[in-house]
Amino acid sequence: MTKENAIKLFQDQRVRVHWDNDQEKWYFSIIDVIGVLTGSERPRKYWSDLKSKLKSEGSEVSEKIGQLKMKSPDGKKRMTDVADTEQLLRLIQSIPSPKAEPFKTWLAKVGYERIEETEDPELAFDRAMETYLKKGYSVNWINQRLKSIEVRKELTDEWDLHGIKKGIEYAILTDEITKAWSGMTTREYKDFKDLKKENLRDNMTNLELVFNMLAEASTTEISKEKQPKTLNENKQVARKGGKVANAARKQLEKTTRKKVISPLNAKQLGKRIENDENKGIEE
Repeated sequence: MTKENAIKLFQDQRVRVHWDNDQEKWYFSIIDVIGVLTGSERPRKYWSDLKSKLKSEGSEVSEKIGQLKMKSPDGKKRMTDVADTEQLLRLIQSIPSPKAEPFKTWLAKVGYERIEETEDPELAFDRAMETYLKKGYSVNWINQRLKSIEVRKELTDEWDLHGIKKGIEYAILTDEITKAWSGMTTREYKDFKDLKKENLRDNMTNLELVFNMLAEASTTEISKEKQPKTLNENKQVARKGGKVANAARKQLEKTTRKKVISPLNAKQLGKRIENDENKGIEE
């Protein structure tokens, strides 16, 4: 994953984390960790005082702390001081707390899970299935969603081979594919489903996932054949891949007289999401 922002729980308390795929490191919100360990109602003030204390003692830990945008309780993303596992363990040593030892164990578990998933990707799928089940998705939908992740990974691997940069260039090409097969940009598709920052694929029906996979898989195969070298050439390939799925979508809609693209999102679909491809949206 390019930029994974998540919430990890330690003894039922939330700690914001970010996985950096390039560095293969977890980054943890220092404010959240301090709040868990100290129980302070003013963790920012505690962290500010601790930084001054560490600096006066000649410690370089606080100087190496970075910042990342993380979602605040009010839903907005703000720059937040973060530390990797090694930095965090050194900081914890400076915080007198009976929770320090179990927190170290928790950190080790978080890191170990990621190492396990790197060595055995199937474990990542097992954990993803468990997460989706807890959210109320059907088993059929989850299996389809996990397959879509595999198809997407094959596509991004192909992009990597051709020098496509993660982030903005990935987004540009994804937008081309989405528009070519669905007739809408990614943003328009999200608006159609009344979504804001939610993951679009997590709000697709089984049938929508199928056509999105067809578009991405087609793009991968065309890219292997055409060997595009520039971003513009990759955009042309992305459009061609999307058009393959677009043609299939229109043919199915003509045959069934039902729309493939649904305005319903995951909240509205609930556990009925597995049957949406059979119901469709009447023209």
